[in-house]
Amino acid sequence: MTDHTNVLHQLMTVIEDRKANPPEKSYTTQLFRGGVDKIGAKIEEEAREVVAAAGEAGEDGRQHLIYEAGDLLYHLFVMLGHRSVRLDEVETELARRFDMSGLDEKASRKEEAP
Repeated sequence: MTDHTNVLHQLMTVIEDRKANPPEKSYTTQLFRGGVDKIGAKIEEEAREVVAAAGEAGEDGRQHLIYEAGDLLYHLFVMLGHRSVRLDEVETELARRFDMSGLDEKASRKEEAP
């Protein structure tokens, strides 16, 4: 049985290993070979599917949303792995935001833009 408390870290570890040791018969390897364009297209596709599933009523819709959210997170993690971004770096960024309101954080990004 999988330890659900660390499943995101476990997934990222597997993705990082696939990058370092790419097995030929691996979907993750195929995505890495396609680069940002291929991975990005899958993220866009999965994001649309998440939104569509979120609009579905009832428990079946809820379960579909969970399924599609898993697909979206997987593909996002592949992009992070492709760009050598560690999960702890994303966690640090999210933790930094805990000390400010979402509106203040969003406004700070506009000020930083070139």
